[in-house]
Amino acid sequence: MREMAALTENAMAPDFKLKNTYGKEFSLKQSLSGGPVLLMFYKTDCPTCQYAMPYLDRLADKLVESNATAVTVSQDTQSDSDRFSADFKFKNLQVFDTEESNYAVSDAYGLTNVPTVFLIEPDGHVAHTMVSWSKSDVEEIARKLSISAPFHAGEDVLEFKPG
Repeated sequence: MREMAALTENAMAPDFKLKNTYGKEFSLKQSLSGGPVLLMFYKTDCPTCQYAMPYLDRLADKLVESNATAVTVSQDTQSDSDRFSADFKFKNLQVFDTEESNYAVSDAYGLTNVPTVFLIEPDGHVAHTMVSWSKSDVEEIARKLSISAPFHAGEDVLEFKPG
């Protein structure tokens, strides 16, 4: 499914700045200076996002084992995103690319579906792209970051779920 995203592996990720939950500016370029960035786009009313984001949040928690940063790009308002976070116990840092901004960052990344996840290397190149939900892609992202996958033993995890 990776072919669905406009930004494929080895593409240069566009730099952007967006406000986070606390009203502070997040800069991709600045964040990349500290290591890889796991960039996760979602929409609160997307059933596949509702399935995927708790696993992606667990993956983000594991980044403390690496020098990577996780950032979630919500395509919804902060109040809708805050509700989603409370409902799904999602705690990862969020920035907002909303209808008010004409989804400028989502468009720059060529999104056709959500969730879409990009692993971006410090030099700005995309190391991995996941469109929709793919367990094997999450495992591959974890492998590239030298961390364990976010799945619990005995947990029944879907292999694929279209977004």
